Amino acid sequence: MKATVCEMPDDRSEFGEWWERLGTHVKREGSGLVLLPEMPFVRWMFASRRFSRGVWDRSVEEHGRWMGRLPELGVAFVAGSRPVEVGRRRFNEGFVWSAGGKVAGHHRKRYLPDQPGFYEAPWYTRGERKVSAFEVRGWRAGFLICSDLWSVWNARAYGKEGADVIMVPRATGLGVDKWLAGGRAAAVVSGAYCLSSNRSRGRGAARFGGLGWVVDPDGEVLGLTSSDEPFVTVEIVREKAREAKRTYPRDSFGTD
Repeated sequence: MKATVCEMPDDRSEFGEWWERLGTHVKREGSGLVLLPEMPFVRWMFASRRFSRGVWDRSVEEHGRWMGRLPELGVAFVAGSRPVEVGRRRFNEGFVWSAGGKVAGHHRKRYLPDQPGFYEAPWYTRGERKVSAFEVRGWRAGFLICSDLWSVWNARAYGKEGADVIMVPRATGLGVDKWLAGGRAAAVVSGAYCLSSNRSRGRGAARFGGLGWVVDPDGEVLGLTSSDEPFVTVEIVREKAREAKRTYPRDSFGTD
């Protein structure tokens, strides 16, 4: 399967143009999966420490509206994260949209930053500690949403569940090298491909570093986005991830 990762601008005045460019890229490349950044369809709202009901509700509405535009990309699957509300609790939830319009929610972000530019903890609730891999047309997949990447044990848990790919939608700042290191570690401990897409640019304390990636199950970097190349498509092979589970350090899964 061909998988596309990207970096997309936080500025809404630019987003529409970049969306068209992304669609052109994935159609040219024949992509089967596109991974979007964390909560991609609104300007970053967590620069403020104070929760706003109006801002949250507009974000939920806008993400719902953009779900109706996902067919424009012309791919089998689109993944990312979105704001959702269940009862009186708010979450940041990973989603997978499939051709035909079905949207399924998987994994709710657990590790919530609370620092300048990234005051997420006051805005929504932590998800459950346990992670569960899910099926997408024969592929086993899982989410680690942004800061969740730093839970290496969750990446290993996905590997034990047979995940072929771990998807990491991000909204991370300018120091991106450490994030790529985290993505490589997640791939190695799980024996799965690690895919990530990020926001770019931004303003004030919430400035984003871009750098989407595709990393193979042994930690080799297969593709990186940049300001000059914001969309990257790489062939990923399910059998390679499944073979990796039988090799070090994944061969010790049964001893945990």
